[in-house]
Amino acid sequence: METKRLKMMNELIIPDAVLVEKIYFIRNQKVMMDRDLAVLYGVETKRLKEAVKRNIRRFPPDFMFQMNEVEFANWRTQIATSNSEKMGLRHAPFCFTEPGVTMLSCILNSSQSIAVNIRLIRIFTRLRESLLMHKDILLKLEQLENQVTGNSADVKKIFTVLRQLIHKAEKPRKKIGYKTN
Repeated sequence: METKRLKMMNELIIPDAVLVEKIYFIRNQKVMMDRDLAVLYGVETKRLKEAVKRNIRRFPPDFMFQMNEVEFANWRTQIATSNSEKMGLRHAPFCFTEPGVTMLSCILNSSQSIAVNIRLIRIFTRLRESLLMHKDILLKLEQLENQVTGNSADVKKIFTVLRQLIHKAEKPRKKIGYKTN
């Protein structure tokens, strides 16, 4: 039995990059959408939502939330879906935070869902570690800046440019498509 389970986990070959693409940043949280998780777990989105609704007490607001109308409209325009991909997008999706994704493994108990969940938890952990590493680098840069003696304009320029690169503001994208006057 144990070898069969390990074999299943090894056969599940989904590149990490594909899984990372399925993580969105909504309400200042890293989340995954119900439809993406359903595909990964090998179930219909409708069935995943039914399982969640049957076990709703396991999903407090910090584990899962449903997009509001504004978030849903913005998200739909950002993903630029084709007509076939829009199926299932009539209703705002459930958004699962990292603990919510973990909780899904408790209610979806198939081998595939467990294997996918283990991979997702590892990816969330790596993302968190990466964020901490960037904060450490920023802190060390600030310490270095404070240690530099004198008021060299070149050194200040370097740190200004580095901060701009790290905190690069995203420009609003120009909307495309049919425009009415």
